[in-house]
Amino acid sequence: MTDRDHVDRHVERWLPILPTLDPDVEGAVTRIQFLTRHLRDVKERTLVGFDLHGHEYDTLHALAGRGGRAAPSDLARDLAMAPASVTARVDALLRRGFVRRIPSSTDRRRVDVELTEAGRAAWHGAMDVRGAEEHRLLAALTRPERRLLSDLLRRVVLRTEQPRD
Repeated sequence: MTDRDHVDRHVERWLPILPTLDPDVEGAVTRIQFLTRHLRDVKERTLVGFDLHGHEYDTLHALAGRGGRAAPSDLARDLAMAPASVTARVDALLRRGFVRRIPSSTDRRRVDVELTEAGRAAWHGAMDVRGAEEHRLLAALTRPERRLLSDLLRRVVLRTEQPRD
């Protein structure tokens, strides 16, 4: 490939200093870090545009991922949080009109959390902007290349999920 990016210059700068540096590992990891920062910045700017805080978006996202309705204990698990922390988040989203509490359909002693139309609209709007940027970036690749990239990254993720020896 003839196109060069700032990571190529970074690797070239470090190779004379660290002769054992693997340029492919350094290039891949540095590019992943750069893309992660870029997508995080896009998310933060998008949330500001929708008057959402990151934790609000994350909670709406978890709720949407459960069909728009869930038990607080399920949300706590999804968000890897203590149930009391989820209660505080739900209370704040309730005040903003993004969720409502409704009786559970499975246990009358329990209360579920449900997205309101306003909550769904805020979450969906932010998702659309973030998704558009993800598609813009990956449009640099053909469909088979995107599949290959996803498959290769899966192998790396599976390695991270294995215990270290």
